[in-house]
Amino acid sequence: MLLRRIVLLYIVLLLCRIVFYCYNYALIGPLGWQEVLTLAGGGLKFDTVSVLYANLLFIVLSLLPFHFRERSWYRRILFWYYAVINSLLIVAVNLADCVYFRYTQKRFTADEIFFADNSNSVQLVLKFAAENWYLLLVGAVLIWLFVWGYGRKITPRSPLREGWVYYSVNTGLLVIAILLGIAGMRGGVTRMTRPITLSNATLYASTSEKANLILSNPFCILRTIGSGGSVKYTRYFSPEKLDEYFTPTHRPDSSAVNLEGRNVMVFILESMSAEHSAYLKPELYGNGTQPGYTPFLDSLMRQSLCFGQMYANGTRSIQAMPAVLGSIPSFKQPFVLMPQSLGKSRQLPQILRDKGYRTAFFCGSERGSMGFGAYARSAGIDRLLSREDYEAAHGTEDFDGYWGIWDEPFLQFTGEELSKMQEPFFATLFTLSSHHPFVVPEQYADKLPAGTTKIHKPVAYEDLAFRNFYRRFKDEEWFRRTIFVFVADHVSSEKMAEETRSYPGNYHIVGFIHTPDGALAPQFLAQTVQQIDIMPTLLGLLGNREPYFAFGRDILNEPDREPWAVMYDSEFRVVTDEALFSFDEEWMTGATFRNETSDREQTASVENRLKALIQQYYGHVEAKNYTVEDNL
Repeated sequence: MLLRRIVLLYIVLLLCRIVFYCYNYALIGPLGWQEVLTLAGGGLKFDTVSVLYANLLFIVLSLLPFHFRERSWYRRILFWYYAVINSLLIVAVNLADCVYFRYTQKRFTADEIFFADNSNSVQLVLKFAAENWYLLLVGAVLIWLFVWGYGRKITPRSPLREGWVYYSVNTGLLVIAILLGIAGMRGGVTRMTRPITLSNATLYASTSEKANLILSNPFCILRTIGSGGSVKYTRYFSPEKLDEYFTPTHRPDSSAVNLEGRNVMVFILESMSAEHSAYLKPELYGNGTQPGYTPFLDSLMRQSLCFGQMYANGTRSIQAMPAVLGSIPSFKQPFVLMPQSLGKSRQLPQILRDKGYRTAFFCGSERGSMGFGAYARSAGIDRLLSREDYEAAHGTEDFDGYWGIWDEPFLQFTGEELSKMQEPFFATLFTLSSHHPFVVPEQYADKLPAGTTKIHKPVAYEDLAFRNFYRRFKDEEWFRRTIFVFVADHVSSEKMAEETRSYPGNYHIVGFIHTPDGALAPQFLAQTVQQIDIMPTLLGLLGNREPYFAFGRDILNEPDREPWAVMYDSEFRVVTDEALFSFDEEWMTGATFRNETSDREQTASVENRLKALIQQYYGHVEAKNYTVEDNL
């Protein structure tokens, strides 16, 4: 009976994986038969870990070498353990993963528990449940399968009823089960086997999306619990050699453009993929014959320092905040969710605050939502303005029903508040409306282009919101003295172009810097740029001469730092002007040159630079220090 119940767990996990694939087919893509067999083999390995994480205690209790395990009260305890624990950890979490993956391109892990205390969490869960009611039906069927397949009415009878044979044989079975369970949770028994991790899924898949198909829960959750408590990384170079390949310490001595003393306003745009812009991706819009979904932002890009190849350093909003404001990327887990992120730092808001700037962070969600306000405060921002502040000034009519205040009225509110702030000021705004559930205010529902994906209408609304913001405040004195930065947090979950569905297109975002008075000459920059380059570039524009800590580069003033973009997607990825690279922390696993040639010297150079960056990053995380005073 125990074997039957364990096999049933594997069957349910397989069914969950099939549902996951069908639900996310557009992201994962078609599978060949040979690929299916490979993925199934990898999936079996991860399912074994999930089964054991959830059921090792059940297995041990079922094999205890005592006769009371045959009593009805004891069998009831085992049944309810099996039914409840597996319904939650295997059925509920894996089906919820179907929806979660569509919007984040990652499995649910312990990191996400951080967001569970938001006041709107229950509302959002109910909303997603209503939209995906058919998954609830699937879940009910799978839970019924657990209950029916358990064989509750079958009374177990051991052929070994009495004496030392009963106890010795059952004790031996228990010991064997425990040893096999430990081996299964580790992923093997050889001396060379390290405990299985999420990144092991890439061994069985050709893309990160297919690697996520192999993963299952509760493995992903339990394997990542406490992962922020200790830092394990490879020290590739000696301290003497490390800075030769990469250093996060910047010592500026000149500026190509000096805009010292100007205000700074950073707009972090929710899900603003490059493919939404006809200016950045004209080939998707009839080579200029179609307007796209961001006509106003496109007009600003033509008057700005525009980054044609801007890449996000992550796939989640919470990863964008430290990347943009602190020039600190996130790799295996979001930086701000690591306990080490609370270490000493001097990020862009604090540096400017120490120079006399007033600082503010605007977000139309509830105060404290998603951890944005907490991070902003730790980065040196004094004033936080949120939904509550808006509603105190303008009432409650502009709540979108899901996330916060609609972007158009909240941008107007932001302009009103900036008009009151003492100059110079530094402010950041995180937009909300171009996000699931992809709705717009009723008055615009029939006036904006529907597009070909769910997000196109909300993106058009976002563009309209900025048009009206500029229209209202463009003649204000503070406005003309402000450097405006526009940068997306990540690529949208809703993708139109085929190239946006895979690396590196799934990191290609909108990014540009605009000065209304034209002090920063318009320029279309075709070289590779990443979110963590924003902070160093702004400090250069503002004439900063103070040494500072940043993993990015000053685009205009640091020609000795070669352009690149670095991110983590089941392994480390690098985009340069010439090539794409992949690195698994030991070897370069991929190098694709755009001209279809190979360059061993450049590959070696990128590998050394990336190794040094990884060592610097985790070394500073371990030291809990992100300042120039900390010398590794």
